[in-house]
Amino acid sequence: MSLQSDYWNFGRDVMDRWGSEYPDDAALYFLNFGESRVYSFADMARLSDQTAFWLRGQGVAPQDRVLVVLGKDLAFWPIMVALNKLGAVAMPGTTQLTSKDLQYRLETSHARCAIVSPDAAEKIDAQNTPVDIRIIVGGERAGWTTLDPFHLTNERFSGYPTLKTDPTLIYFTSGTTGYPKMVLHNQEYPAAHAITARYWLGLTGNDVHWNVSDTGWAKAAWSSLFGPWMAKSAIAVDTMEGKFHPQDFLRILAGHPITSVCAPPTVYRLVVKEDLTSWAFPALRSAVSAGEPLNPEVIELFRRATGMEIRDGYGQTETVLLIANAPGAPVRPGSMGKPAREFDMAVIDSQGQPLPVGQEGDIAIRVKPARPPGLFQGYVNDEEGTARRFIGDYYITGDRAVIDADGYYWFVGRSDDVIISSGYRIGPFEVESLLVERPEVLEAAVVSSPDPVRGEIVKAFVVLKPGVAPSPELARQIQDHVKTQTAPYKYPRAIEFVPELPKTVSGKIRRIELRQKEWDKMS
Repeated sequence: MSLQSDYWNFGRDVMDRWGSEYPDDAALYFLNFGESRVYSFADMARLSDQTAFWLRGQGVAPQDRVLVVLGKDLAFWPIMVALNKLGAVAMPGTTQLTSKDLQYRLETSHARCAIVSPDAAEKIDAQNTPVDIRIIVGGERAGWTTLDPFHLTNERFSGYPTLKTDPTLIYFTSGTTGYPKMVLHNQEYPAAHAITARYWLGLTGNDVHWNVSDTGWAKAAWSSLFGPWMAKSAIAVDTMEGKFHPQDFLRILAGHPITSVCAPPTVYRLVVKEDLTSWAFPALRSAVSAGEPLNPEVIELFRRATGMEIRDGYGQTETVLLIANAPGAPVRPGSMGKPAREFDMAVIDSQGQPLPVGQEGDIAIRVKPARPPGLFQGYVNDEEGTARRFIGDYYITGDRAVIDADGYYWFVGRSDDVIISSGYRIGPFEVESLLVERPEVLEAAVVSSPDPVRGEIVKAFVVLKPGVAPSPELARQIQDHVKTQTAPYKYPRAIEFVPELPKTVSGKIRRIELRQKEWDKMS
């Protein structure tokens, strides 16, 4: 699968190749509680050809920007490959987007086409957002053309010769602060997810990989699209919608031949609260987590119940997988792991200089003299924002960490999440990990809160397990637990029990929202 020429295209050079060389191998495994359906690589090559031919007939042209909001509808996969073959620029979005979210994405990107679910089509119409080409999947609606990739005529599509430097994807950042930025990737980005598949997921052509996450954010590119198919693995697609239920997750994992699973930390935090000893997962050999660090206590509980350690991986919407607890390597619970060999990484200071072992700084990737694989091309229409992500020879991720003597990276927090109390720097993740060790605690988020004496104090927002009642005594017990497990200055001086934590559409805790709530009290 050489990238030696100036031209490369994931749909043509990967999917069509697998369809030709391994026509009967499983590519897409649709799973439900009582049924399953399998599509081969030959099926996916054919379906994406037919869809590309149809889309071209609707007027979709190379480098057109196309909003795609389909959730876990099976049509997502042939449509995404078809857009790649066309040379169009897909812009996936989650089904949780509101009418105004969709309007913002369509207008800011100047999208020519929208390929969406009936619910998203209704939201777009509600804002009277102008879009030249309106395509609906899974229903019919006035003013929209219906597409069903699985019932098109069998047309061959020769494809467009796309350059490696041609745009292929725009992801909107999850927007923990301000409006979402448009992250632009070129045609080399899908190929770079071979690193994700090899170094972190550890996939082969014999695997069935299940990523629990929605298709609307960048994690889908990692684990629901490019990563597994670069490794010729089958991708499992579930039908879970709405509020997550741990029993559904366990039932699917136990009842299907899933060998590898990826889920955000929120899922694992809920799952380990279940009685895992009553479940068996005969095919499962690998479990990974990404999105934000997974607490060591959760990793340990999962290991005790299943014999498997959840392996954290780290990267961004702007990158592919960068750092991971790799398959076969010792897992250090709470650690991000070590960088993949393709990246020259460091923890640097504000001047762009690498820091020694044990000193906290910005996680950074060297970009000179050679640009690393999979790094974004920039934020669309935001040269200033793009420039701020580079210092000297490095790209900075916006996350802070410490490297230990063995080269493992330890996450501290987002640059703007670090708490400075009485001169002490406190990373929220360490405190959160101690909080969820308590059997009463389901989830926790730690932020700064203003204090007239210390400047800032540590405040914890805590979600309790069902059936556990909040009380001042419980708050004191939780505080005492943290005091005894780490330096006393890190303990949360304030605890607020809440029914749930605010999260982005990708499942990350919105600490910015909680922090703002605290500091607004000063106004």
